[in-house]
Amino acid sequence: MLAYAKTRGQRLDAAGRRAAKNRTLWGDALRRLLKNKLAIIAFIWIAFMVIVALTGRTWVPWVFGDVIFPNSTLAASLSRLPPSLAHPFGTDELGRDVFGRLVYGAQTSLSVGVLATLISTTIGLVLGSLAAYFGGLLDAVIMRVTDMFMAIPYTLFTIALLAVLGPGWVNIFLAIGLLGWTPVCRVVRSAILQVKENDYVSAARALGASNQRIILRHILPNTMASVVVYSTMSIGTAILSEAALSFLGLGIQPPEPSWGLMISEGQTNLAIAPWLVFCPGAAILLTVLAFVLLGDGLRDALDVKGTD
Repeated sequence: MLAYAKTRGQRLDAAGRRAAKNRTLWGDALRRLLKNKLAIIAFIWIAFMVIVALTGRTWVPWVFGDVIFPNSTLAASLSRLPPSLAHPFGTDELGRDVFGRLVYGAQTSLSVGVLATLISTTIGLVLGSLAAYFGGLLDAVIMRVTDMFMAIPYTLFTIALLAVLGPGWVNIFLAIGLLGWTPVCRVVRSAILQVKENDYVSAARALGASNQRIILRHILPNTMASVVVYSTMSIGTAILSEAALSFLGLGIQPPEPSWGLMISEGQTNLAIAPWLVFCPGAAILLTVLAFVLLGDGLRDALDVKGTD
């Protein structure tokens, strides 16, 4: 009996060692993320919004008709209808279905958020990596340029840039992306400064690895956790910026739907048709909150000091 127990214990120890050997940083992070209920709920909401945005222009016209250019005779009879089974979120003053326009606006808002974040993250990643790895004069120049951009009010700078470029879908994500790289640059620089003096980087340098290989193969993969977390939260910030600019008339132009533009158009009828403001406002709130909660969950999951 004792021999059997000893053999079984050895087998369990061997299995535990094999399991520990097969564990990776990203695998452990995924397991911790799955335990975070708020992050999972946020991910489900974001996935739902992405599916709706990608497929909306296919099924919305079939269900709700033309929510962009409705027939004038039909629109007059549907003007400002309250929420009902036929129109879950009601209709606006032109007879357009609010739910259908929210679906169309989701595609615009998510596209702007993702593309703007991709641009800002790429610029910040490149400049932050160069500044931290090479240091010296290059680091000083990049950081002073970063300080100069951060000293300029972000919203005013974006408005000024859009005043030059003109409103529109392309210009708005370019403006947000080109002006939002400074926090990413500082985050990347700080992370690389902590990593570049590690032994494996010194060993790679001693073996004759090029600067490009050291940065791409040894430094950036060990700093991507911070970039992933910040970029996830930045998507929500970019969506909020697009909504604010569209509300001011500098972003998406009518009749193309946008959540911020829908709030701007509905504010004049707030007293008699509050759903025109509440529905797009709730969409912005829930989507931005979902990205913040997901980013917060990713931060906790990727924390190497976290415990299971």
